[in-house]
Amino acid sequence: MNALTRLHIQLLRLQSRLQAPRRWNGARVRDGIRVDYGYDLVPGRDDILCGGLVKCQDLIPRFPSRRDAPNLLYLVSSALPHDAAEQIRACKRAGGVFVLNQNGVGYPAWHGPGWQTFNRPLSRAHEAADHVIYQSAFCQRAAEQWLTPRRGGHSILHNPVDCAVFTPADEPPPAGPVLLTAGTHQFQYRVEIALRTLAEVKSTLPEARLLLAGRHTWAANEEAARDELNRLAESLGVRESVTHLPAYRQEDAPDLMRGAHILLHTQVMDACPRLVAEALACGLPVAYQATGGTPELVPSGAGAGVTAQEDFETLTLPSPESMADAVREIWSDYPARRQNAREHTLRHLDLPAWLDAHADLFADLLGGPSQ
Repeated sequence: MNALTRLHIQLLRLQSRLQAPRRWNGARVRDGIRVDYGYDLVPGRDDILCGGLVKCQDLIPRFPSRRDAPNLLYLVSSALPHDAAEQIRACKRAGGVFVLNQNGVGYPAWHGPGWQTFNRPLSRAHEAADHVIYQSAFCQRAAEQWLTPRRGGHSILHNPVDCAVFTPADEPPPAGPVLLTAGTHQFQYRVEIALRTLAEVKSTLPEARLLLAGRHTWAANEEAARDELNRLAESLGVRESVTHLPAYRQEDAPDLMRGAHILLHTQVMDACPRLVAEALACGLPVAYQATGGTPELVPSGAGAGVTAQEDFETLTLPSPESMADAVREIWSDYPARRQNAREHTLRHLDLPAWLDAHADLFADLLGGPSQ
């Protein structure tokens, strides 16, 4: 971070320190639920967006963003605003309620050196919250181990999916299996394992293909990432079976998933991948490494997990051979697993129930009726 950037951030924080207290003047008034998400503008569904703010998009139709006289501050740990500390302080001093939606944390195996610095703002928010919503039991375990301990209320709400929007295709693709690896690829290993898994799968299922969708933030740019991945695919003999797709908008995600049979999710110790819930809702069983929060989302019969030890100190990657075995297991029982995936999301991960749980929580914290 250069000096000009640091100065800009300092000026923004000073502005927030001056403005935030005025915004929270009406925080003690409990006539209704008025939520501030920490940003002047939350991107819409027609914008390319990933990560924590997607949850705010889910909440806003039910609980509109109120930067004028809010009484509840709702922040997502993976998308904290630059002035989160100032906003939290102003909210608490004015008598408002602060709810934190807690995702993952920094730990040696994931972040490497500097994880303590990465966790510092997360720890402050975690400690200050009146209530913490953990996105999975794994998120709670990780926060209790790697963040500042806290007292106060908490609950576990897995990331939801709108099952009225994310629906299965009338018929899955005619040949396959078509594997999908999607999302924001922060780690190069995610896509390399996907390519190597495809090569293993094709040894017994020669019509297998891979859709590789999303941004590759591990590379200098998208062109460099694609060139490197194409070289690897060429060396594995699967270049013609790989289709590269760019970053996609949330509204385009259902059609993307309807073009595949199986989600190949190779990320290790993923906290609570919304992508997995979306895939299940579209009838895509999931092949995954059984660490982190992913096993909490994928029940037996709706996917296949590769057993591994939960390890915060060392990154243990799934082998392409084991991931290929998971794909074959799903494919051998595909119609039943496709149906189970959809039924599980309807029962346990559908958006309306998640919104109702927020309404009950907000009402309880504010001492008024839910909405």
